[in-house]
Amino acid sequence: MIYHRHFQLKKYNAFQTEAFAKIFCEPATIEELRQAILDYPQEQKLVLGAGCNLFFTRDFDGLVIKPNFKGLREMPDQEDGSILVEVMASEDWDSFVAHCVENGYAGLENLSFIPGSVGAAPIQNIGAYGAEVKDCIQEVVALDMATGQSLSFTAQECEFGYRDSIFKRTKKYIVISVVFRLNKSFQYVEKYADLNQELSELEQPSISDVREAVIRVRKRKLPDHLELPNCGSFFKNPYISAEIAEKIKSEYENLPLYPVEGGLLKTSAAFLIDRAGFRGIREGNVGTYPNQALIIVNYGTADGNEIVRFMNRIRDAVNQKFGIMLEPEVWMF
Repeated sequence: MIYHRHFQLKKYNAFQTEAFAKIFCEPATIEELRQAILDYPQEQKLVLGAGCNLFFTRDFDGLVIKPNFKGLREMPDQEDGSILVEVMASEDWDSFVAHCVENGYAGLENLSFIPGSVGAAPIQNIGAYGAEVKDCIQEVVALDMATGQSLSFTAQECEFGYRDSIFKRTKKYIVISVVFRLNKSFQYVEKYADLNQELSELEQPSISDVREAVIRVRKRKLPDHLELPNCGSFFKNPYISAEIAEKIKSEYENLPLYPVEGGLLKTSAAFLIDRAGFRGIREGNVGTYPNQALIIVNYGTADGNEIVRFMNRIRDAVNQKFGIMLEPEVWMF
């Protein structure tokens, strides 16, 4: 395995900001991954997937690891009509979802067209259109960066939360593979208004119909990160109290609200950003996407700090208007 020094990371993050890794490697096997950890025990470490949910504001003074673990294995059908599929972490997420839909394996179709790798899915507990990946995860196999030991986590042990997991909080583990439990039969269940509307002319949408509808909606709303650099949804949708919700609804009756645990309500960060006056706004080389206020886009800066300054302008505006401090979903280094 080759170790690179002073390695440019611009093409390894979706915002395409410039930064250098002190050391960079791409292990193709678990043994090479273990060797990298043993070779540089004192260096701080950062693990990269496809880089779709992070960007850099400075050089990384340590070891950047970009695993290249590929492969997919289908296990025998389960008695409950489901199938288990183990996918290696470096496989492309949407290609895997397409494989599932083509074979009639249901559960992930609402998560179509999300950029990134399979290994990033449990870390972020990705979600879209009323679905979250945690609902289909059976097991996550990961490597402990301190010991080099391979560990297996059940779905419960992953401690999934809203865009959160034990892997994201601790940053102690490198995801090697993910085992999904998927249904071998499909019936569309209405979960999300935009998707329901897209499928409204179909009496009984098929799993392929749902995937195609999700892709159409995403293409209309979201920019291609390869053409206009972005990290997708920049902020988490905030959880608010009923009291704050009622206060906002007194001025904006159409405030989206969804009940969540603890008696709280989840609302739309995009709605708040839009009403705070930041939809389609551009300042210098950074702005929000005109079709979706939740997306910050890079119009040409290589400096991640310019994106951070714009992010803070949005957070301050939303907090001043609504008393809500938005939390970034994107990782910043």
